[in-house]
Amino acid sequence: MAKARRAAGVSGNATIRAPFKGSNIVITTTDRLAGAIHSLRWNGREFIDSHDHGRQLQSAASFDAAHVGGRSGGGAGFWAEQFNPTEAGSRADGAGPTSTSQLLEIESAGATLRTKTRMSFWLAPGEKSSGRPALNTTKLSRHVVSKRVRIGYRDLPNVIQYDVTFTVPAGERHTYAQFEALTGYMPPAFEKFYTFDPKAGQLRPLTDGPGEQRHPVVFATADGEHAMGVYSPDQPSPGYAHAGYGRFRFKAEQVVKWNCVFRVRDEDKVAAGDYRYRVFVAVGTVDDVRKAMIALHVRLNL
Repeated sequence: MAKARRAAGVSGNATIRAPFKGSNIVITTTDRLAGAIHSLRWNGREFIDSHDHGRQLQSAASFDAAHVGGRSGGGAGFWAEQFNPTEAGSRADGAGPTSTSQLLEIESAGATLRTKTRMSFWLAPGEKSSGRPALNTTKLSRHVVSKRVRIGYRDLPNVIQYDVTFTVPAGERHTYAQFEALTGYMPPAFEKFYTFDPKAGQLRPLTDGPGEQRHPVVFATADGEHAMGVYSPDQPSPGYAHAGYGRFRFKAEQVVKWNCVFRVRDEDKVAAGDYRYRVFVAVGTVDDVRKAMIALHVRLNL
């Protein structure tokens, strides 16, 4: 059996934890996913689906392909998976035990986790998505994602601070970058979708969409006893005031998904280098998450 791709001596298996309301919030990474988050549990409930190498709590990026790998994208426009570095691995990795992504560094202690991963492309060369071909010419990209995850933010024990940095390599020419700073694929029991209204401090019912809108989103079980919400003070991206937080329900696949997305457009060239984003994930009951969202909005927008 092939070993997971990683730097020599680096294991992707790690666990961090911290208490909240009589139960630990426990976050687990695995070798199988090159250090991406495989599990988040609290109060007897699993919050992450983690079926294949796409359904995690993880980060990814997508780019147009004006010029990559020494060739032109041919002006074919943009679609989300054409040039799509992904933290946990590739589509071809499936539900298997290894990842095409390469874990470079990992460190965990107490309630804090740090990782650095060279991302695989979601599609292998020659593969198609929705009838459209991959534009990458290798399985492993040169794009790197680094994260620092800490359970607990200031006096909010149920808030997970998630700092993510995408490093775009030199030598590629893109005019559009779409950074999925964080996405969470959750079991279908999280069937209630809400959006957080920051002015009113309330959660409002949210349609299935699918797609993005401008306010933070919260997913919850029908009884309201388990919920997860996402908030970022870095939203919105310039020029994208009415987007940023997505929600999706995949009935056939029996999974639901939220994401927090940022965009960069430059008709000359999206610059190589680091793109940093701050994201906060709140867990608990619906009311726990609502109160955490209020506190985050007040404290991060002073």
